[in-house]
Amino acid sequence: MTASFDLQHIASCVSEYDPNALRVDAALAVIQGSVQPVQAVERLAVRAALGRVLAQDIISPIDVPAHDNSAMDGYALRGADIAVQGDTVLRIAGRGLAGHAYGGDVPAGSALRIMTGAVMPAECDTVVPQEFCRVEGDTVILPQGLVRAGDNRRLRGEDLARGKAALPAGKVLRPADLGLMASLGMAEAPVRRKLRVAFFSSGDELRSVGQPLDPGCVYDSNRYTLWGMLERLGCDIIDLGVVPDNPQAVEAALHTATTCADVVITSGGVSVGEADYLRSTLSRMGEVVFWRIAMRPGRPLAFGQLRANAHKAWLFGLPGNPVAVMVTFYAFVRPALLHCMGASPQPQPMLRAVSAQTLRKKPGRTEYQRGLLTALPDGRWQVSAIGNQGSGVLSSMSQAHGLIMLHHDQSTVQAGDLVDVLLFDGLV
Repeated sequence: MTASFDLQHIASCVSEYDPNALRVDAALAVIQGSVQPVQAVERLAVRAALGRVLAQDIISPIDVPAHDNSAMDGYALRGADIAVQGDTVLRIAGRGLAGHAYGGDVPAGSALRIMTGAVMPAECDTVVPQEFCRVEGDTVILPQGLVRAGDNRRLRGEDLARGKAALPAGKVLRPADLGLMASLGMAEAPVRRKLRVAFFSSGDELRSVGQPLDPGCVYDSNRYTLWGMLERLGCDIIDLGVVPDNPQAVEAALHTATTCADVVITSGGVSVGEADYLRSTLSRMGEVVFWRIAMRPGRPLAFGQLRANAHKAWLFGLPGNPVAVMVTFYAFVRPALLHCMGASPQPQPMLRAVSAQTLRKKPGRTEYQRGLLTALPDGRWQVSAIGNQGSGVLSSMSQAHGLIMLHHDQSTVQAGDLVDVLLFDGLV
């Protein structure tokens, strides 16, 4: 079965498939049904594995903790020795420290002075915090009713049991995960290799930072925002710069990108303008399954697969407007890249917030508006749309806390209605 047939088959299975006006949810279904994770695995030192995708389940080789231990500084005792009426008076049998287990017995009617993390004596099942106790000579006195049998004891294997999965394959490793692996005595982690992503901007009007700005030209901001979003995902990034509006240059850039990357991202050149050669070039080099999305901003969006010699790469042709680039990246490219990285599917971090104003919308497309969040006195969040929602106004993306997502079938939102906000903080 060819790659072309695979993509068309996946697309044809999506309800109401229309390559010229695909719903956002349908486009996501096509993408997620098409892209595949990289298969190569490498072993990295735990400290070098932050942000990488775990390739295999981590199975605990030990119990954590390895022994029952004290959760408090205090006194270990038998729960059965706690008096039903009046104070409990116990003889102090000795002392147990973390890393230095007490080697003697704790007879009935006795208690052991114990520190947090110290191994619990076999005879004891309860720890009384030291601030509850009064010491007189070689006895400790516990007032009535402050603890119950079994309190303040950490059980062996309570955190992780030997032979159980400690971390699942597909997890993006965070600081706590590194500590968890270290707690198991692991020096290395099996992770998927980094995803290689190549990108370039297309347009004769674009100038790179540092070049003179001729009349009618603009500085290329898209490569910087794309670099930032890709860097946060932990990709290997290949920046191919600005490509002029001519078919030969566009094809050469796509050929280079396809031979060195798993995924190719372009910005600009996917509309129907006379100088937009990208669309025709893509059709010659591979298979593109849709060109348009029923959304705003970001309607022109290409997805498919490129071929160059024996190499293949997934393609995302993004619009040229800076805001549309970011919106389409967060909506489509980010989840696809995580899937290609081998990461387990995770919902995007959404917040339900009260709309501060009327947001006009007709059903039939998904709209994304830049929003500012404010905490209300009752603990809820309120979101306000930033004034200028033009797709070229990048400053509003810099000011925004997230994107107000108005869904395909949704109509005008009234002030006080709840809306979904796609948060920028938390997107990796």
